[in-house]
Amino acid sequence: MVDPKKYLPFLRWFPVNTPTLRADFVAGVTVALVLIPQSMAYAQLAGLPAFYGLYAAFLPPIVAVAFGSSHQLATGPVAIVSLLTAAALEPIAVAGSEMYVVYAVLLALMVGIFQILLGVLRMGALVNFLSHSVVVGFTNAAAIIIATSQLGKLFGVTVEKSPQHYQTVWNTILATTDTHWPTFLLGILAFTIILVLRRINPLIPNVLVAVAVTTLISWAIGFDKKQEITLSQLGSESVRNLIKEQLDLSRQIEATDKQLRAAEKNWLIIKKEIGEDTERSLKALHEADQLKLKLQGLKNAKKTDIREIKSLHLQRVAVETSNEDRYYLVSDIPTEVFMNSAESKTDNEVWRVLSIDKQGKLLINAGGAVVGAIPPGLPAFRFPSFDFTVFLQLLGSAIAISLIGFMEAISIAKAMAARTRQHLDANQELIGQGLANTVGSLFQSYPVSGSFSRSAVNIDAGAVTGLSSVVTGLVVLIALLLFTPLLYHLPQATLAAVIMVAVIGLVSVRTFKRIWQVQPVDGLIAGITFMLTLLLAPHLEQAIIAGILLSLGIHLYRTMKPRVAVLSRHPDGSLHDADLYGLTTCENISVIRFDGSLYFANTSFFEDKVMLKLAIKPGLKYIIVDAEGMNQLDATGEEMLVQLTERLSSAGIEVLFARVKQQIMEVLVRAGFIKQFGDWRFFRRTEHALEFAWDKLGDNHKNTCPLHLPHPTDPEKDTSESGPPGDRS
Repeated sequence: MVDPKKYLPFLRWFPVNTPTLRADFVAGVTVALVLIPQSMAYAQLAGLPAFYGLYAAFLPPIVAVAFGSSHQLATGPVAIVSLLTAAALEPIAVAGSEMYVVYAVLLALMVGIFQILLGVLRMGALVNFLSHSVVVGFTNAAAIIIATSQLGKLFGVTVEKSPQHYQTVWNTILATTDTHWPTFLLGILAFTIILVLRRINPLIPNVLVAVAVTTLISWAIGFDKKQEITLSQLGSESVRNLIKEQLDLSRQIEATDKQLRAAEKNWLIIKKEIGEDTERSLKALHEADQLKLKLQGLKNAKKTDIREIKSLHLQRVAVETSNEDRYYLVSDIPTEVFMNSAESKTDNEVWRVLSIDKQGKLLINAGGAVVGAIPPGLPAFRFPSFDFTVFLQLLGSAIAISLIGFMEAISIAKAMAARTRQHLDANQELIGQGLANTVGSLFQSYPVSGSFSRSAVNIDAGAVTGLSSVVTGLVVLIALLLFTPLLYHLPQATLAAVIMVAVIGLVSVRTFKRIWQVQPVDGLIAGITFMLTLLLAPHLEQAIIAGILLSLGIHLYRTMKPRVAVLSRHPDGSLHDADLYGLTTCENISVIRFDGSLYFANTSFFEDKVMLKLAIKPGLKYIIVDAEGMNQLDATGEEMLVQLTERLSSAGIEVLFARVKQQIMEVLVRAGFIKQFGDWRFFRRTEHALEFAWDKLGDNHKNTCPLHLPHPTDPEKDTSESGPPGDRS
């Protein structure tokens, strides 16, 4: 009979009793008070309008806990996944634009489907390819990237994003000479509130308090000072010309893009009809390439103009004889304005251009950046738009986000399961996370994952079952329905502070040090991944792939050259590594222990080690292979054993095998090795193989052999031979 709890995991904890309901309700509300401001901050980090964070905080937590195996894992927007989302989308769309949002939702769907497939196919072990060293290196670097990406919002400055993140950070630092001080002070105030309240009592919703206080101050001082003006209100001719040039470039880009699409379509038709190597086809391809170059040139010119426009400092001049205010460059205000101060006056505030629409209307701002208007109500159900070209562009990032996000979720889930003694199913958790992303994408959510910080708050607040996450989602729902107008004046500097405080805990020099102490090579992998992540940002998936390949390369190298120990008798009566303990070895019998699986990559290494023993011991008669450490044997390894046994037997040297595991014996039986060479070569214990060799060599040899045990122990109690013995066939 099929157990419904297997497919509907929430039946394991639902329904709940009254004490549990009370505990879960308190925990759910507590987490929601952290999640609401945090989700908005992470949406901003992902390059999305802040309210998309609330959309990602509404349904995904409920779906994840309903179909996942962890009862206390808090799912929703998280820093690392938000950063990876921005890194995936910024090369193909402008942050915050309509298409950017469309692609973010599509990315969530792709991540969800990939995670569901991994879970259904029971392939959760794929996350093991992300070694601890790679994760530590990437996480520490990502935390630094996340924190530094918020510097512009904290200081109230805007810079054009460079191809490399470190260049953007440097440009931001240079731009801090133009710091908007009210923005900076509100950001510092938010920092102070969060850190002080966290120190007083971690259960106080410090982020919510910081948001409430700074939003109230922002509203009270008129922090948001946006104004929409027309081109005619620009008093400086140079600024008007720059805006006109930018509008003209936009029109040219739109027209050239249409021409390019038509040219590419024409080339594809011609190629299909008459082939791609014909003169007509090559001419059509050349035309498309020329249009590509033209389009790229226009886009570069537009970027340059936008960069210049956003660096302009304007000042408003109110003229009593005119119905419209005029805006001039600070360095270009006419002299008559100062001479006729009775008729005209300036407001002594610096205005910056935020955006320009197609009609030439400018949105300018003399204050700080705020969240702005949030659409009231719940996100509408909408199936993500699909574009195959974009799908291919996002595929690599979707896989990276799927694995990184799941790794983050399962790590915290395991930590909580250890505290609550709860059984955890990694594959079921993959399905839960996948469904959270998939269902979320239908309601305009971007990719989500399990959160370390909010899960800790959840369990510390007394959460018992998944009902706490249901309560969290419902509180976010209420916020979307009733409280979004209150968030209009929330300073973006506050959200920047929330993000920076959240990622401080991800930076850990101590972890690097510990990895180095355990294994310097792993420490090197962590360091290289760390540096690559910083240098390659925003192309973070490249750093992850490089780290994985480096880890796999090191692992492969280690398996290619596993430890091969020549054993001899220790004074305590057990068999130990002769080189390690400085023990005398026998000239006629060599006991070799191979600490690794025997497969195609290391068969030559094993053979070379055996032949080396043969070369330095001309009187060698028996080689005993202690196979305790051998877990797998492939076709290449079996063929090498056949050839080695034949070659040595013809030279008068017999190969014996001891402690061969069952799975290895099965391979040797299927391959016909046992039939060809006889089962007399196989022994349950190494001591039995030695007795066989001594019998053949004679008692005189046994009494003088360094492998001989002077005071025999009960073989059944000999701890030197611990481990599951292989069956003698």
